[in-house]
Amino acid sequence: MSKPLPIGIQTFKDIIAGGFLYVDKTRWIYDLIRSSKGVYFLSRPRRFGKSLLLSTLAEIFWGNRELFRELWLYDQPYDWRPYPVIRIDFSLALATSAEEVEENIRYTLRQIAREYQVTLDDAPYYHQFADLIRRLAAERAQVVILIDEYDKPLIDNLENLAEAQRIRNVLKGFYSVIKGMDAYLRFVFLAGVSKFSKVGVFSGLNNLRDLSMDDRFSTMLGMTQAEVETCFPDYVQRFAAHEGVTELALLAQIRQWYNGFCFSRTCEPVYNPFSLLLLLETQTFKDYWFETGTPTFLIKLIQQRGYDVRDLDRLELDEAAFSSYELETLQLLPLLFQTGYLTIKGYDRESRLYRLGYPNYEVEHAFLNRLLTSFTPVEDGIAGGYLWRLTRALRAADFDRFFEILAVFFSDIPYDLHIPQERYYQTVFYLIFRLVGLQVGTEVRTSHGRADAVVEVAEGVFIFEFKLRGSAAEALAQIKARGYAEPYRLAGKPITLIGIGFDPEARAIADWQVEALAGV
Repeated sequence: MSKPLPIGIQTFKDIIAGGFLYVDKTRWIYDLIRSSKGVYFLSRPRRFGKSLLLSTLAEIFWGNRELFRELWLYDQPYDWRPYPVIRIDFSLALATSAEEVEENIRYTLRQIAREYQVTLDDAPYYHQFADLIRRLAAERAQVVILIDEYDKPLIDNLENLAEAQRIRNVLKGFYSVIKGMDAYLRFVFLAGVSKFSKVGVFSGLNNLRDLSMDDRFSTMLGMTQAEVETCFPDYVQRFAAHEGVTELALLAQIRQWYNGFCFSRTCEPVYNPFSLLLLLETQTFKDYWFETGTPTFLIKLIQQRGYDVRDLDRLELDEAAFSSYELETLQLLPLLFQTGYLTIKGYDRESRLYRLGYPNYEVEHAFLNRLLTSFTPVEDGIAGGYLWRLTRALRAADFDRFFEILAVFFSDIPYDLHIPQERYYQTVFYLIFRLVGLQVGTEVRTSHGRADAVVEVAEGVFIFEFKLRGSAAEALAQIKARGYAEPYRLAGKPITLIGIGFDPEARAIADWQVEALAGV
């Protein structure tokens, strides 16, 4: 009988004691803990197992070897010596001011001191932190520090720059204590979503080793394809039977939906464990990870800066771009990567450039859908229905119905656009047709210098060209003059050319023309 899945359980002891399934990651952990010293940092998107990793580290440093009896680490040459552990989780309390952050730190330090029967003086939070480290080291042994969601107070206040800067100063004062306490420390690990530069938050902490894009630890969190097939065979077998497909076919669908997160230039792609576990438990394909957090701030940033969302799946960046993250100059692309909406899709050793793109179907479909509802009057949750009706009308060549539905997405677009009008309407068209392609599992090609959108389905190839302040006839003429249909003549399907004229003053489709390509 297969072990139950640890849905929502982030405590290692609860997973082991409760008989839940644990994917053994202790090989990577051993590489971190076997040396005598270490100050580490790891950035990963939300719901990726960071809290479970820190909980596992705490049990190791408390010397609870028996919890690891069935795991790889148990038989390794590790001494299992117990250490006092200072574990702080900044996600446990919401803080909207620097004063609240200070008070949360003091409260946590007092709680930990009480557990070790230590009394702290009424002093500034950074003095209390240093005093706690010295006292624990003097009475017991060197100290282990584990900090979860180190950046949560900053992330929660990104839209209030002045307060975020004050909070950053509080955190900087707190983390700077670690550098001065080096002689008293055995191991330090900080984890979070974002990767603020060392100058910003970790000022002075120059011995920090960043594992975020280290090839050796790229699969320490998340689950690889091999781990999915090895650790969950019973769940996959039952799911395949439920779906009426082969296990190989099901695994391919699971891989398309949820695999693909990559955090280094040569890494093996991994699944987000939150989505994977819920999928295997419920046996239903859904946007599990995306639904746990709304990227409202990121979408607002895209709109305010007029970023061309058509470029998001074809980006190339150098490594410096991943760490240029400061409150005063928030960079969109590092934010999208660190939060998991984009990931590494390839690396060119000659140019030393990383290629970014969406990790998988879940993230791309949900993120683009949320973008579409933010750019158009269509409410979130309703857009999908309109897109399916749009697709059915296209497949049936019911163009009257097709354009009637398409008009809904432009019915109430605001006049005061942050983005120049032409780019704004191009973005809406792009999002609609990219989502149509994702929903029906076909390729939708868009590119500068080619047709605005090409939708290829079983019933045929549909080539679209849009003209802002132009006519449908002009759009149709451009398709023919530039030979947009030529690459599809060998597809063996009917080809339909569709020209659309758009009136930005009326914020509506002015006219449209459809022409079937002869000789196909």
